[in-house]
Amino acid sequence: MTVTIRDARPEDEVRWRTLWEGYLAFYRVTIAPEITDATWRRVFDPASAIFMRVAEADGEVKGFTLCITHEGTWTLAPDCYLEDLFVDESARGHGVGRALLDDLVTLCKKNGWGRLYWHTEETNATARELYDTYVESDGHIRYRINF
Repeated sequence: MTVTIRDARPEDEVRWRTLWEGYLAFYRVTIAPEITDATWRRVFDPASAIFMRVAEADGEVKGFTLCITHEGTWTLAPDCYLEDLFVDESARGHGVGRALLDDLVTLCKKNGWGRLYWHTEETNATARELYDTYVESDGHIRYRINF
């Protein structure tokens, strides 16, 4: 499978929404439609720090990353937070997830971003198997308060 990583385009919306629904189902969450709509709009808003990259293979988008760049207090260079990464079930095990992560590593280096970081569920063994090939866990546990 030949995988091409590129910026999301407006014509990717229908396919992205299908993948997004799969992503939300995987994490057993429901997000209000207006939040999904706003996320899509932010990807194309030049004032937004959110960006999306997609993995295309065989003429179809097979996966995506949604990231946010931001300043930090521990570095001078901006950070890149990988908030969401999802690969269609039919494309898993074919290098799509690795291609998406490799793309982000390249973007970070090219843009002078100081760090790339992300989270996943402790029980997400498939993703952790891939992630562990990039970096070992730093031992931090995430805490989140939702308002």
